[in-house]
Amino acid sequence: MEVGGMEDEGPSSQNELPDLLATQQQPADLQSSRPAENVRVNQKAVDKLTEGFLSHYLPDLQNSKRALQELTQNQLILLDTLDQEVTKFRECNTLLDLNSLFTEAKLYQNKLVNIRKEMIMLHEKTTKLKKRALKLQQQKQKELLEKEQQRERELERERQLIAKPAKRT
Repeated sequence: MEVGGMEDEGPSSQNELPDLLATQQQPADLQSSRPAENVRVNQKAVDKLTEGFLSHYLPDLQNSKRALQELTQNQLILLDTLDQEVTKFRECNTLLDLNSLFTEAKLYQNKLVNIRKEMIMLHEKTTKLKKRALKLQQQKQKELLEKEQQRERELERERQLIAKPAKRT
């Protein structure tokens, strides 16, 4: 990973590159027919190429890694926020359900109050009707009694008007 190390050995690494390239530029059929043990690789060239490759791509990869970590963190924050919002909506729906239940309860309470008022009114009417019926019954009985008494008086009067034989004394 030492970028400065490549500049120190500049001429010698350039001499090693053609050997490596020559080995790699052979026809594909020769490379595949040759066993892996016969391939000559200069270790210094591999180290320098690896170091150059890493020095070229590693900063971008590290930046990408940081950006992905930041995106992941932001995504987790968004998921938490979304979960909180979903919870708030559920609570709102629960509150709406409660409000509708309270409204419905109030409606039924008003119906019960109206029914109670109606029952009280009907009770008062039936009480008045019973009193009236009792008065009418008493009046009818009184009239019947008066008729009966009148009839008895008339019968008594008729008896008194009927001529009685006088007693001889």
